[in-house]
This record gives sequence, C-alpha cells and structure tokens, in this order.
Amino acid sequence: MRLSILAFACGIALLQIQSELPAMSLMVGLGMPGLLGVSLCVRRVHWLPQMIMLFCCSLLGFVWAGWMAQQRLAEQLPLAWETKDIQLSGVIASLPQRFERGERFEFDVESVQSKGATVPGRIMLAWYHSWDDLGDVDEFVEPRAVRPGERWRFTVKLRRPHGNANPHSFDYEAWLLERNIRATGTIRQRAEIERLETFVPRPGYAVERLRDFIRSRFVSVLPDAPYLGVLIALTVGDQRSIPNTQWQVFNRTGITHLVSISGLHVTMVAALFAALINGLWRRSERLMLFLPAQQAAVVAGWLAAFAYSLLAGFEVPAQRTLYMLSVVALALWSGRNFGVSRTLLLALLVVLVLDPWAVLATGFWLSFGAVALLFYVSTARVGEQRGWRAALARWGVTQWAVTVGSLPLLLLFFQQFSLVSPLANALAIPFVSFIITPLALVFAVLPWPPLLHLDHWLMAQLMALLEWLAGWPVWQQAAPPLWASLVAVVGVVWLLLPRGFPARWLGLCLLMPALVWPPPRPDPGAAWVDVLDVGQGLAVLVRTAGHTLLYDTGPLYSTESNAGLRVVVPYLRATGVSQLDTLVVSHRDKDHSGGVTAVQAYLPVSRLLTSIPELGGEPCIAGQQWAWDGVRFAILHPDAADYALRSKKTNSMSCVLRISNAGGSVLFTGDIEAADEKALIARSPDVLRSTMLVVPHHGGNASSTAEFIAAVAAREAVFSAGYRNAFNHPRPDVLERYAASRQWRTDRDGAVSITIAESTEVSAWRKERQRYWYGQ
Repeated sequence: MRLSILAFACGIALLQIQSELPAMSLMVGLGMPGLLGVSLCVRRVHWLPQMIMLFCCSLLGFVWAGWMAQQRLAEQLPLAWETKDIQLSGVIASLPQRFERGERFEFDVESVQSKGATVPGRIMLAWYHSWDDLGDVDEFVEPRAVRPGERWRFTVKLRRPHGNANPHSFDYEAWLLERNIRATGTIRQRAEIERLETFVPRPGYAVERLRDFIRSRFVSVLPDAPYLGVLIALTVGDQRSIPNTQWQVFNRTGITHLVSISGLHVTMVAALFAALINGLWRRSERLMLFLPAQQAAVVAGWLAAFAYSLLAGFEVPAQRTLYMLSVVALALWSGRNFGVSRTLLLALLVVLVLDPWAVLATGFWLSFGAVALLFYVSTARVGEQRGWRAALARWGVTQWAVTVGSLPLLLLFFQQFSLVSPLANALAIPFVSFIITPLALVFAVLPWPPLLHLDHWLMAQLMALLEWLAGWPVWQQAAPPLWASLVAVVGVVWLLLPRGFPARWLGLCLLMPALVWPPPRPDPGAAWVDVLDVGQGLAVLVRTAGHTLLYDTGPLYSTESNAGLRVVVPYLRATGVSQLDTLVVSHRDKDHSGGVTAVQAYLPVSRLLTSIPELGGEPCIAGQQWAWDGVRFAILHPDAADYALRSKKTNSMSCVLRISNAGGSVLFTGDIEAADEKALIARSPDVLRSTMLVVPHHGGNASSTAEFIAAVAAREAVFSAGYRNAFNHPRPDVLERYAASRQWRTDRDGAVSITIAESTEVSAWRKERQRYWYGQ
C-alpha cells in the first residue's frame, strides 16, 4: 500500500508540470486501464504484477489530477469581459484582508446583471480607499465597512488570474487555482454599489463572521500595540497586520512557521484538548463505562483541531494537518496500529485526493518532510530513558533532526538558512505553542482585557530576544540544482541514522553539493541580461563573468510592499548575487525606483548612478563609459546640461544605458520621450544601433518615434508592462511601429532572458516553464 500511494502521488505531481491538460478522452483512456490493472494486481505478490500495479496507480493519480483540473478550469472569465464594467451581486465569503490602501476579500457571485457577461462563481475583489499609489486602479472608490456574510451589489472590473512570472518566484496563479479563485478585480465607483443584506445565514459565512468579530475584539483592546498582528495571526490566521520589519526578524531567525497557523499549532491545540478531556473523563465512572477515555480524548482532540482550522480560515496548511490528524484519530478510535509510515502516507493520500495542487506549495513539502523526519528519528531509538535529562536530550535530537532535515528544501526553495534557527526554535516553539497561542485563544473565548495585555507583554519579551538573534549571520547562497537537493535529502537520511551506525559522516559529504554550489556566471566577454517581470515598471539584472549591474528596481506597490522586496531581492539571492557593482536608478518615477530601498538594505552597492539627487549617488551623464570582463557599458543620456534645467520632466531625465560586446548589444531607455529620442539621435547617432531594445516608457505613445526606431534598428524589442494595466501599455499603435522587430512582453511572456555572447539568444520564462493554468 505504501508504494501504491507514493506512485499515486507521483502521477499527480507529473500532471502539475504539464504545459497543457490532456484531452478528456485521453484521460478516460488512461483511467480505465489504470483501474483494471489495480483490480487485477492488487493481491498478487510477484514482482511483475506489483510493478504493473504501481504504474497503474501513477496513471490513476495523473488522471485524477487532470480531471480535477478540467473541472476547475472549466469556469473562467471570458477574455472579452476582461477590464469591462460588470455589475453583479453576491456575498463576501472571506475575512477582509486590510491593507493601507483598502481591503481585499473573496466574493461568491450569485447573479450577474450585465447582459451577456459570464463570471466565475468565486472571485477576489479589492476595494481601494484612496487615490495614492493606486497603480493599475484608475479611479477613487469611497469605501464602506464590509463584513463577511454580507450580500452586496457591485460594479467591478475583472481580470483572469495573473501574477508576475520569474524564476525562483512565487506562482500566484497556481495559488489562486488551488483556492478556486478564477478571477480578480477592483470595485468601481457606481451608484449601484449597495449593501443588500447584512448577513446571509450559511455555515461558512457564519465562521468568517466569527473570525471578523474576534479580530475586531483584539483591535479594540490593543489598537496600537506593535505585536497585535502576531496575536491576531495566531488566533484567526490573518497575517496582514504583521509589518515587514517583524517578518524580517522571523525570517532571519527561522521561526516564520510559528506565526502562521500551521500543523504545529493545530496539533498543539488538539493535544491539549485531548489531554484535558482524557484527564477529566477518567474521573467519572459513568463516563468511562459509556466510552473509554482514550476514545473520548480522540474525539475531543479532533473536534478541537477542526474548530481551530475553521477559526484559522481553513487555509491549506491547516487542512493538511487536519487530514493527517483525522487518519491518526481513526487509527486510535479503531484500536488498530496503522504504523508510522502507513499513517503518514494515508494522510498524504487524503490530502492529494482532496487537493491535487498541494504538491505545488512549498508548505506541503516542508510540513510532510518535517513530520516524516520526526517519525524517522523517534522510531529509531530503542529503550528510551526517563527523566528531565532524557526529555531534554530528546528535544535536542528533535531540533537537530528538523534543522538538518530542512536544509535541502530551504536551500532549494528560499536559498537561505538561519544559523540561529535551532536556538530560536528551541526557545520560541514552547513559548509560542504552550503560552502565547493558548492565551490568545482563551481571550477569543473569554474576552478579559488583562489577559490580552499579558499575552502581548509576553510576546514583546520574546520579540526582544528574537530581534537580538536576528542580528546573527544568515547562510545565503545560489539556488542549488534539483539533483543536488535530492542527493542532500539522501544525505540527511543517512546522517540521521541511529547512533552506532557506521560511516554516518558520509551524510555530510552528500550535503556538500547543495551547500557549496557555486552560482552560474557567463563566460568572459559574454553577458546575461534578465528583464524581470515586475508588473507595471522595470527592473533589469545584467551579469558578466565577474560583475553585476542592476538597472532600475521595479515599482512601489504600497508602503509595505515593492518590487525590490518581492521580486528583485529574491531573484538576486537565487542567482547568488551578493554585491552590486553598479546600481542604475534611471529616474524618479516610482515604477522604476520603488524598490531601491529594499535592494540597498539587502546587499552592498559599490556604485550608484542616478538622475535623482536625493539618493546621494553619482549623476548619470552622457559620455560615462566603463568595461567589465570584455563587456562595454556606456551612458548616453541625460546630458550634463540637463541637470540645470529645472523644467525638465522626470521622464526626460532617464539614464539611458547601452551595453555591448562582440556578439551584440542592448539599449535601456527608461521613460524617455520623443524630444529625448530626437536629442539622442542628434548627439549619438552612431552608437544607438543595438541588437535589442528595452522599449521606452513601457510602450507608451509619447515615445518610440519612427526616427528613433529606425536609428536603433533592434532585432528584438522588449516591453516591460503590467498585465491589463490602466495605461494600456504597450499601446497598439506602438506595437505596430515595432512590427519589424521580434516582440517580447513581460505581461505575456514573464521574465525575458537575453544571452549576449558570440550571438544573441532570447528566451521567456512563461515559454520555458509553460504550465496548463497560465492564462486561464
């Protein structure tokens, strides 16, 4: 059975890396032989029938995941209705996630009033509160207080699920697919906005209303407390109130899992309730005769886990834990010993049958991997001793196992590992799990303000310690290849073998490739240029054999979020960039300079070139030149005299950079406009011609004159723009002007990678890593 479940899981994982879904007829054709093969070979013990059964189980996993995906993708927003005004009514289905410009929530669509419009059943809406930094929102909407379970009528603008597509980045579209959110959008200011009903009585909406009530209770008692967001997150799963500074502390100390309602917290609550009921139940002879205390404890623990998962919003990590606990509870209730591995694999089967997209989540691998490691090291010991010293030793072994065991996955997914994580977790896990979280849950049930004040004070003491630990070093490196991570997993298993097993040190040798994998670099004379997908903005990374340059840092999404933090810094870490030799911030606009603070805080910058005096760098001036590793760099604009012209528009002050070698050249133009293009042609007509052009101003019609396009004569043109952005960049008429060039668009193609060596090669991330849910 164990191998059959693993084969089923492999079939599901195989489906999730397909570029397109197989036809339904093909899946039926695969599913029928799979069922027949399993039924014929299930009780055969010969190796050949067993191999046939494993193959058939993998076929069934592939077919099951494909059928589930077909059902989910069948409901989608028609392309013709993207960004069109649609009037609809429905119910707010989730706890509103508040941010500084508004709030975001899931919405169950009940009816569509716009004639001919088709809208998926569940969408995600954002209601913005101000004009400031709206990005792709083109109008102000006066907000009203919204609560889960309310029925509203809105006029909205919707888009199909879409997210930034970069190597080593979070797949937002897969995340939406797993949660069955088939469109996202914003609320428009219309007279038809109306609250139709204060509450729709359904169980799911009642749970969300309760979560909203508890969150409001926390805020009313501690409105300005610095760690209120952590307490709310531990109680109802809403992490939006935790500021980025605190997230950085959690990341650097390796305890991020403690501030989200994950398997640890759900299991802890279940264990506490089971122990409480077990102790009380044994005090009553009548109750013991009615039902054994162990079974009563199992029921109580499972109900507590189920209630806490609902209170946490029934997010995917909590669901996985609940399914695993359900298998354990079933085994304990029936009195059967399923065995450790069989219990874990049965939980895996339940998770994947209900949620085939779980294999796409980092948390899936980390949670099942951690539990498997704990079972592995705990079952390897024979003749356990008792007493506090033995308990302390077991705790140390557990921390060692989780620390070493998580290394391969942490390096593969996040390219970093906190060196103080064992110490931080050893101190924080019992403190958060057995003191802070229970106190927060007790306050949610018994709202006595001093209890919450005490809980916050305890959290403040813990944070003071964690902030000190966060100053210690963090191991960071380039993302290792998959084969090195798999070898490291084998090394972990070997290293954690029972004491006395010979040559356990070989496990450390198997860990080495993942730990010291050198970051790839181009050959001398060549350059790698990556135009990152940052939405409506620009960020380009240029790497030579021994140097690195970053041109622009992407947009500012909000006061708490920017492209530097969400896209650029993770990409720098994954590619092994530990220092920028030059940072070019082309001009003042926030879609180009929004991430500069995050980039400067992450790694040292040797030289800053910019047209923004306040940044304190060196002004970029036409005529500046340098060479790295056989690659030439030249600033073509602005002219030194332009800095004296106060009337000069910020777009016109964009730093124009050209890089070239024997095989080709790339021209970065920022947001220059027609007059600046004319000045460039007049000043530098001989050096404008380039193999590739990053198109000015994202393809806006104030740039890209016919004369400039002819002067550059680029074979490849890259448009960096946001999907369905409010400016309609790139403009259709501008696209026509570049008809002679091969066109690349970050909103359509994701990150665009250019290799300039003996020749110029271009590739796009969405085409290299095509998935069946892209564009759906």
